Amino acid sequence: MLRTHTCGELRIDNVNQQVTLTGWVQRVRDKGSLLWVDLRDRYGITQLFLEEGKTAPELIKAARDCGREFVIKATGIVVERQSKNSKMNTGDIEIRVEHFEIINPSKTPPFTIEDETDGGDDLRMKYRYLDLRRNPVRESLQLRHKMGQQTRQYLDGQNFIEVETPVLIKSTPEGARDFVVPSRMNQGEFYALPQSPQTFKQLLMVSGFDRYYQIVKCFRDEDLRADRQPEFTQIDCEMAFVEQEDILNIFEGLIRHLFKQVKGIDIPEVPRMSYDHAMKYYGSDKPDMRFEMKFVELNDVAKGKGFGIFDDAELVVGICAKGCAGYTRKQVDELTDYVKRPQVGAKGMVYARYNEDGTFKSSVDKFYDQVALKAWADKMNAAPGDLMLLMSGEEEKTRKALSELRLHLGNQLGLRNKNTFAALWVLDFPLFEWDADTQRYHAKHHPFTSPKKEDIPLLDSDPGKVRANAYDLVINGTEIGGGSIRIHDRPTQQLMFKKLGFTDEEAKKQFGFLMDAFEFGAPPHGGIAFGFDRLCSIFGGVDSIRDFIAFPKNNAGRDVMIDSPSTISKEQLDELGIALKPSEK
Repeated sequence: MLRTHTCGELRIDNVNQQVTLTGWVQRVRDKGSLLWVDLRDRYGITQLFLEEGKTAPELIKAARDCGREFVIKATGIVVERQSKNSKMNTGDIEIRVEHFEIINPSKTPPFTIEDETDGGDDLRMKYRYLDLRRNPVRESLQLRHKMGQQTRQYLDGQNFIEVETPVLIKSTPEGARDFVVPSRMNQGEFYALPQSPQTFKQLLMVSGFDRYYQIVKCFRDEDLRADRQPEFTQIDCEMAFVEQEDILNIFEGLIRHLFKQVKGIDIPEVPRMSYDHAMKYYGSDKPDMRFEMKFVELNDVAKGKGFGIFDDAELVVGICAKGCAGYTRKQVDELTDYVKRPQVGAKGMVYARYNEDGTFKSSVDKFYDQVALKAWADKMNAAPGDLMLLMSGEEEKTRKALSELRLHLGNQLGLRNKNTFAALWVLDFPLFEWDADTQRYHAKHHPFTSPKKEDIPLLDSDPGKVRANAYDLVINGTEIGGGSIRIHDRPTQQLMFKKLGFTDEEAKKQFGFLMDAFEFGAPPHGGIAFGFDRLCSIFGGVDSIRDFIAFPKNNAGRDVMIDSPSTISKEQLDELGIALKPSEK
């Protein structure tokens, strides 16, 4: 090794030892007769010092020739610092340099390699290898490393076996768009990159590997945002001879293990909520349970007073913002403007203040007297000092808009602290969702999800009311994992494909291998997959997953560092049997 120690490990106990350190120059401070160099590696920073008259002149010259990010090697004696730095782990000591070598110089970096940098997102993405030298990004990847270690430790202790599944697979019509890979040896045919290892992990259950997991790369060609990348990582798991309760218990155990080992937090038993309950009281299938603010339906006390906006609505529903009656008119107007944004889609909002003196003041006083407003307050369990906010319209859209308002208020009131964690199981999702564009049902999760046994008769009479044997794990209003008990017999799987609009020929072509496998003794099985990047970002307390991926793509799906995707040569295209359009030649 070129070094005897790292830049983060020397302490007062090491005084008088001769050591050799290597790393990058963080900064040089030249005071004339004294020269200090802060040397950095991924473990920390150690201060070097050189003194005219006591340090060889050529070493001082070499140090003065250094700039930021030069790679150097220094040997010297550990001494106690006269002016200690309590903010550094190595702040009690420094190195009196006896040998100094510039291993490799550096150009001036395009942005400052500091915790608070002057580099924008685009610039830092272009020079990602420099961005990775910054402490916040390095710490994010170290967190990811620890999360992976602890995941494997827990699952290994539960008798899971890690199995790698293929990356070049078959394209399927359900779900997001596939990334496709042309085959040179089978021209005109294509592989797809996996959106998940779903069918392979089910086949592993048929094979007798009753507990499988994989921390696996997956790919989806879909629009991007802060918590979505074209390639992402899942903790992918499957178990045989289990029911839903077994899955929930095992993987609640995983989440509690990760919180304990990575964050030092004991989270309580994870509560459970049905999909219908979540949608009715929070307007979302992934409610943020760090705060309450439940929806209250008000049709019976808000309609029939001559206010057409409420009278003509399918639903009148509201939330109570505790202690917010003192909001100014400007603040209330800002909330109204917020819900009118295209992303929220509401036409407006009605408010009613419950004043400290027990009186009410609302935006609809013309239609509702004090008695009527008191009925609102009683229904919403409001108290003096609270602010009631109501919305109305078509049921589904109104609940969705009110959910956005609830989250917005949660942010304003400081109720969504990133250092507070609230986990929730959401159960009993619909098996199907209706697509108005294609005029047919699509699988809410995927076509291999088992219906609730008691709902199977509804498959023919009322498919929209069939509940799935499915579950999502939500943390702080973000879905971080989802799964289901799978179909494990051919007739039920064929029926499912039929309800999804597959012909027998299409089902056989796409998934015949799986249905064939079900005829060779397939056990009952189920599983779950966690978004590993997203889970890391929640543990790290940030919204974006990018800092938890070593080399992420930007919002356009591009790697601006290596300039990818890019064109390939005509020779490569010819080998693949792919012809360019005349306009592209």
